[in-house]
Amino acid sequence: MITKEYFKFFAELEQNNNKEWFDANRKRYDKHVKTAFKKLVEQIITEVAFVDDSIASLEAKDAIFRINRDIRFSNDKTPYKTQMSAIISPIGKKDKTNPGLYFEIDKSGINVYGGTYMPDKDQLLNIRNCIAEDMDGFHKALANPEFVAHYGGFAESEKHKRLPKELQPAAEEEPLIYNKAFYFMSREEVDYDDPRIVDIIMIKFLAAKPVSDWLKKAIG
Repeated sequence: MITKEYFKFFAELEQNNNKEWFDANRKRYDKHVKTAFKKLVEQIITEVAFVDDSIASLEAKDAIFRINRDIRFSNDKTPYKTQMSAIISPIGKKDKTNPGLYFEIDKSGINVYGGTYMPDKDQLLNIRNCIAEDMDGFHKALANPEFVAHYGGFAESEKHKRLPKELQPAAEEEPLIYNKAFYFMSREEVDYDDPRIVDIIMIKFLAAKPVSDWLKKAIG
């Protein structure tokens, strides 16, 4: 599905990130990037559904993000992303707070993310309360050897300077309660035509599952 033409396209796009070049190479994009990535996402959905039936009805089109960048409020006006990306969760890209499987493939490798990146106010409070009430379960999930091996822990996050008084004692024991987000990331370099791409993504998904499951219960 993902061949050397996929990686070559993004290596060249990085150097030619403009509409003229993209239009001239649109047939390459359609065949070697868009179609190939869609087939990959379909296979990942099938694999994930074996262990999480909540995504069984998810369609690839609802999981895959557009290659076009939103440049309205950005200083970077390059029009295209330099990777394809998708989120595998019950309603896909419509809900970025669900602790699902997010992955992207660029010119040389795979980034896999998990957790919740931008929880809303209520979700964040639920997570914090659950950490305070289930500190042992939270630490057990984070200490899972496969999670540690692939992710190390949560990514750096902005933190609130103040917390409700009832959460302050727990935050002294576990400072992660101050976090505004609870997500993690792992990268794997791959060669083109690498037959392990699906395996790599699934291994990282399963490694993250104890933490993802804990967060799902916390969010409610």
